[in-house]
Amino acid sequence: MKPRVVIVDDHTLFRAGVRGELGDSVEILGEAESVAEAVPLIRETDPDVVLLDVHLPDGGGEAVIAQIAPERPGVKFLALSVSDAAEDVIGVIRAGARGYVTKTISGDELADAIRRVRDGDAVFSPRLAGFVLDAFRAGERVHSDTELDELTPREREVLQLIARGYRYKEIAARLHLSVKTIESHVSSVLRKLQLTSRAELTRWAAERRLI
Repeated sequence: MKPRVVIVDDHTLFRAGVRGELGDSVEILGEAESVAEAVPLIRETDPDVVLLDVHLPDGGGEAVIAQIAPERPGVKFLALSVSDAAEDVIGVIRAGARGYVTKTISGDELADAIRRVRDGDAVFSPRLAGFVLDAFRAGERVHSDTELDELTPREREVLQLIARGYRYKEIAARLHLSVKTIESHVSSVLRKLQLTSRAELTRWAAERRLI
């Protein structure tokens, strides 16, 4: 039986590309481009696997998992992202995803990963598997950075977007928040990390592979 799949990604062209690559190897039940769209869609369709981007306009993939996993334990989550940053990978796996693959994966490999996740396997792109296992074997967060641990999920998200070069207005639009709220988050991040400028923040994030 074909895996029943929901695709959650905020890029329309990418979702179309995934549909094309997967062809008739899976049954696609629907698509969503935000946490707000994804949660009711998953509840309604009850898929086998949710193909989930890590970064969404109104939150991360972790937010989707947090709302769905407790009430739908049969739904499996496979993260599909351009990011191979350790923080992204470990965060979504700790939230409950069964695998994490990057967007360089081929259509056949993706279809196989979806089937394996549906059947209960854990699936990772080869380069990611090593540090995922290391982190869990060590029984520690991917960063033992107490400063990072003090940031809220939203502050981490703003931190990453700032470090990636987004302007306040762009971040506000992406997260559906006001510019003033973004400025407040940035000020809080700088204070908690004891940094004084955007350049320092970017360097700090790059050193921890958060970009």
